[in-house]
Amino acid sequence: MKACFIGLGYIGLPTAIVAADNGIEVIGVDVNPKVVETINQGKIHIVEPGLADLAAKVVNNGGLKAQLEPEVSDVYLIVVPTPFTGDHEPDISYVEAATRSVIPYLKEGDLYIIESTSPVGTTEQMAEMIFAERPELKGKIYIAYCPERVLPGNIIYELVNNDRVIGGLDPESTEKAVAFYSKFVKGTSHRTNTRTAEMCKLTENSSRDVQIAFANELSIICDKAGINVWELIQLANKHPRVNILQPGSGVGGHCIAVDPYFITSAFPMESQIIGKARELNNYKAFWCAEKTQIAMKEFELANGREPVVALMGLAFKPNIDDLRESPAKYIATKVMQGHNNADFLIVEPNIEDHKVFKLTDYREAYEQADIVVMLVAHNQFKELPWKEDKVILDFAGVFKK
Repeated sequence: MKACFIGLGYIGLPTAIVAADNGIEVIGVDVNPKVVETINQGKIHIVEPGLADLAAKVVNNGGLKAQLEPEVSDVYLIVVPTPFTGDHEPDISYVEAATRSVIPYLKEGDLYIIESTSPVGTTEQMAEMIFAERPELKGKIYIAYCPERVLPGNIIYELVNNDRVIGGLDPESTEKAVAFYSKFVKGTSHRTNTRTAEMCKLTENSSRDVQIAFANELSIICDKAGINVWELIQLANKHPRVNILQPGSGVGGHCIAVDPYFITSAFPMESQIIGKARELNNYKAFWCAEKTQIAMKEFELANGREPVVALMGLAFKPNIDDLRESPAKYIATKVMQGHNNADFLIVEPNIEDHKVFKLTDYREAYEQADIVVMLVAHNQFKELPWKEDKVILDFAGVFKK
């Protein structure tokens, strides 16, 4: 079996590598020549525990080859980003472009799968596009949707062991896709239709967004009430039927911070709680920036100079290098605006450099700073000692104070 993966990013690349490690001949396609070159050297361009060694193995044994164009295969997987526009409308142009790129190669009996997060009805829309250009294939190829549901930092394990929701355009497509995933997925495959599978992915991340919004709202209330929100949540969770999540500086990443908009844009009147949760989680980042700016002004008034400020973390969650939709990055940018004389020390231990921010070692930044702003709870930060002589704004729960 030969599988062609269109998109070699945070999901496409690990999935391609795991599939290749399980005996599938994999062609990985990406529009970025540097990504293709890196992979063909047996290296990777993302940070994910255990993935580099596995990549070297499957490239060296010929199981995975990266290139700029697709080629004739048995299975085609669309694993490209689905961003949203400035007015929070989903943009499926990448999915459409990826689909168009494989249409010339499709043949009878092939399996086409979308893994990209998509608005409800996208798989049907892509099927119509395929059959409009290749009408002779109607009823002769298999089309399905199967969303990824993995956690960065634990992707290899979860790709293999998590259950999958697989929805085909028809029962035969569903079974064909289940048979494909069974070659490298040990988790249970749950069969459904394309629309339900598409909505399932959006529902999972919208549910998480709502739960995080509750924790973030609670943190704002507790700040005003003079209550340690971390202690409060720990105590409330002693109740056998309560499980409140941990608050943070907002919500980021290309799933939880994005997927709810796929629902609110299509169902604006019906998605009241989902829409409000998105607003609240976006507001939390603004609130953190505002609290930091107030602390800076208070320090300046008390000391007659602008403070040295350490902004700790840029990733959207702990212990990864992914900055997509990161609230920490937004907060750092907003705090730095209008403070030309302030000394900002930007910290992100999981990346080597950044095209906008000059990065500082986390220990050095913590030592030099007058104000320390914990934006992400990276493990390295948890090793730092609490210092009473610093103003510490712990938005991420590093010290839980």
